Amino acid sequence: MTPSDRSDSREPRRSVPRSTAARTARLASLPLGFASRATVGIGRRLVGTPASSVMTDLQQRTAEQIFEVLGDLKGGAMKFGQTLSIFEAAMPEELSGPYRETLAKLQDSAPPMEAAMVHRVLADAFGPDWRTRLVELDDDPAAAASIGQVHRGRWHDGREVAVKVQYPGARQALESDLRQIGRLSRLFGVVTPGLDVKPLVQELKDRVVEELDYDLEAQAQDAFATAFAGDEAVQVPAVVDHARTVLVTDWMESTSSLSRLIADGSLADRDHYGAAYVRFLFAGPGRTGMLHADPHPGNFRVLADGRLGVVDFGAVARLPDGALPAVVGRLLRLAVDGNWDAVRDGLRDEGFIRPDTRLDTEVMSAYLAPFVEPAQTPTFTFSRDWLRAQANRVSTPQAQGLGTALKINIPPSYLLIHRVWAGGIGVLSQLGATAPFREILEESLPGFADE
Repeated sequence: MTPSDRSDSREPRRSVPRSTAARTARLASLPLGFASRATVGIGRRLVGTPASSVMTDLQQRTAEQIFEVLGDLKGGAMKFGQTLSIFEAAMPEELSGPYRETLAKLQDSAPPMEAAMVHRVLADAFGPDWRTRLVELDDDPAAAASIGQVHRGRWHDGREVAVKVQYPGARQALESDLRQIGRLSRLFGVVTPGLDVKPLVQELKDRVVEELDYDLEAQAQDAFATAFAGDEAVQVPAVVDHARTVLVTDWMESTSSLSRLIADGSLADRDHYGAAYVRFLFAGPGRTGMLHADPHPGNFRVLADGRLGVVDFGAVARLPDGALPAVVGRLLRLAVDGNWDAVRDGLRDEGFIRPDTRLDTEVMSAYLAPFVEPAQTPTFTFSRDWLRAQANRVSTPQAQGLGTALKINIPPSYLLIHRVWAGGIGVLSQLGATAPFREILEESLPGFADE
């Protein structure tokens, strides 16, 4: 279908707003809206409405406004919202239930930009004769995300392609949004109780430059596509062409995504694709020397042949030694075997525990046990209830919650690994998947099987 075949009655499209002032004003509306709703809530309490009902309504309406604004602005706002959505499974049901659907929408969609603007980006990237390369282009995007959107097209050699086009003004939007979100961290605590937002924002800031460079993303995707070519469980589309703001890859036909499986997938599909998901996350470093560092479920597609399709390689960690650190596997194995004294010594040697810090092994094991439990049995069933129980366990007096967290220091080289691990467990818990987690670790985590 060509653009001329389409109705003119479609809603107007938008791009990332370029005005920093306009974006700041939208984000600044969030605390104002919360204050207004809180005032109304106090009034309802005074006339006898139960406190739990008032709080649930306040959280639901706050979440709806937050994620509407984050998704509409795209840029750093939407990227932050997508990252938040990974941790939804750890929240108590009375908090997460009212706005789970809002979170799911953010994982898979965003308002599109105008076709004329897409054409301008293509002309800037490939020159005024870009249509000699890309002979067909569907002006309606097939997918839209935080800093770009994807269109279906046909390359000059006849193959179908996915054309990822970066939003003009994406850099300014990312930087402006993340600065403002950092200032609003208390508000986001209403949506994600217990989650420290500031380190999350800082990590996103640190990776902004890499994610904006589609040439760099093309290199990473090409490495993954080569490494997983012919794989029985995973497909990565091959790179066709690229420029700094445009990435063209083979089109990958999918029937759904992990986001949709979380919402309405069968138990068999959730188990199957959940296992493929975690296998990919752990196998990637050994095959490519890189860690796919954006584990949110919208990046993982369900293919008709049973494989898991993987897209979006803008966020990858290029591992110093070309693999996950073997010490992680060795310490996890020691923890699984209950050798907590050795775990403490190893954590101290690696800089996780500072030399002058004392940490009782019982306290440490209570705090770290939730991360160890999935590796203690041949198969493990992840669930929201399990993850919530682990979150509660970490906050008990025995684990000393925040006190222990402050004593355990994550060295910078491990920050992204930690986030992917935690995010992956969050997605598996949203799926409710049963997976051979221990077997996967033995296959792909250096040091885990050595003992």
